[in-house]
Amino acid sequence: MALLICSLTVKQLQNHVIWDFKLWKWCVLLLVIVSCRLVTKSLINALLFLIERNSSLRQRFMYYVHGLRIIIKVFVWLSLFLLVRILLFRHGVKRSKETTKILNYVTRVLASSLVGAALWCLKSFSVLLLAVSFQSKRFFNPIQETIFHQYLIQTLSGPPLMEINEQVRSEAFGMSAGKEKYLIDVRKLKKIKRQKISAWTMKKLIDVARSSKLSVFSNQLEEFAEEEEDGEDGEIFKNANDKSDEELQMYKSIKSEFEAKSAANYIFKNVADTGCDYIGKEQLYRFLIAEGVSLLLNQFEGAAKTEKIQELEFKKWVLKFYNERKALSRFIKQSKAATQELNRLFTGTLVVVIIILWLTLMGFLTTQALVLIISQLVLAAFMFGNTVKNIFESIIFLYVMHPFDVGDRCIIDGVQMVVEDIRILTTTLVRYDNGKVFYPNSVLATKPITNFYRSTGNMKDSVEFTIDASMSTVSIEALKSRIQDYLNSKPEHWRPQHKVVVKEIEDANEIRMALHVTHTINFQNYGEKSSRRSKLVLQLKRIFEDLGIGKYHVLPETQVGSAGSAASPVPQPAN
Repeated sequence: MALLICSLTVKQLQNHVIWDFKLWKWCVLLLVIVSCRLVTKSLINALLFLIERNSSLRQRFMYYVHGLRIIIKVFVWLSLFLLVRILLFRHGVKRSKETTKILNYVTRVLASSLVGAALWCLKSFSVLLLAVSFQSKRFFNPIQETIFHQYLIQTLSGPPLMEINEQVRSEAFGMSAGKEKYLIDVRKLKKIKRQKISAWTMKKLIDVARSSKLSVFSNQLEEFAEEEEDGEDGEIFKNANDKSDEELQMYKSIKSEFEAKSAANYIFKNVADTGCDYIGKEQLYRFLIAEGVSLLLNQFEGAAKTEKIQELEFKKWVLKFYNERKALSRFIKQSKAATQELNRLFTGTLVVVIIILWLTLMGFLTTQALVLIISQLVLAAFMFGNTVKNIFESIIFLYVMHPFDVGDRCIIDGVQMVVEDIRILTTTLVRYDNGKVFYPNSVLATKPITNFYRSTGNMKDSVEFTIDASMSTVSIEALKSRIQDYLNSKPEHWRPQHKVVVKEIEDANEIRMALHVTHTINFQNYGEKSSRRSKLVLQLKRIFEDLGIGKYHVLPETQVGSAGSAASPVPQPAN
């Protein structure tokens, strides 16, 4: 820089020429070569700093600028280098043919590299855009729910803040993602809509859900900033790196089901009155504001009416949340691995395209070379055409159709299986006998798939049985009444809507009947479903005995889907 200033101001240097070009032109070229990347890095860092200071810009652009910063530096560096080469060194000097040819090659190399950098930047942006679109669609609702549940658990595990200070209205709690510590405003997170979530906020939510564990906190957190408009992506995260561990007061991270059960027992004793086997609404008001109490009661069947949470149900809820949180973390990691595989696939394809473009722009791609390349491409299409087709179908299946996630229980080809791993080309499923089945995604794309996890919570079931044809209609009506009484006594297990139907008379001595019931859950937790059905069958046996029905047969179970239509029988999984 000093030499450049001198070459423009000192008379002895103003007309100094090296290889027919003035000294100041060589100084500019050397500055671009040596210092442009450093200057570009400084400009990118300054841009990131300005974006970080503006909350609106941070939410909209930080994710993309941060992900593209390296390739942007290279692109700007090559652009300035090429610009200086063309503007300052292209005209004004007579050169030999060999020198002109060499310099033209240099210009073409720079232009080819610039085109390659532009294509690479486009590829990186496309992968980022695809990743954030897929992540916001698949992860936002589960992460929103799991963070809210964690807030409830951590708040209930601490001292009764509402009782200590009636002015406390904070709905924020501390979480960490790697070395970063944040305070998350649950109030604003609950109001955000998926369509308005920014890429930067989504990235932080995913980092928190992937790296943090269910923990029991006891801390009094300060009030957050003013409320944002409903549905807008406001300041959910507040940096908490300047807070000490004593301020956050972390008790313990939950790392196993045993610890989750112990935590549930501790939280229940912390909230419920001494010697009481339920948590009442009055006890919850000591820890949560009215909105939080209402949302917590809605998590339990019938608790909104009774205003009580039974001890067993509360412990099941904590354990269920721990398992769902662990499954969500595993699914996020699997999804990240699949996205990295897709990025490597795009990178390999782009490298081939850049090489062909580079050869074309350099003028090396003669007619003979072009014929050779085309012949090789035709051969490759013949050899790998089906593989490319399968890859494309797998990408569509994984990122567009996406019929299941890791941990979902599905029925494929009449066999019930749980999704264990999802890759770009294959999906690994675990059968009811713990046998692993590997399916190509291109094959799965052609099969009908029943997903229990995504099915409605009002899934239907049926029990078929036969009774003696001599049984009177009065006894049949009594049987219907007893069944209805039992279902009404278990509102946490069964919906009141049910049917007891007479299907047909067999061999003139047996009546085939069916009881159609509706669960309050889906069949993702098949052990719970089997337990409820087993209790229902045992209750039917008691009713038969009480009514004096001496001859009856309960027929084998058939799988019933959420729409109520019977499917083919499937093997019973281990409980």
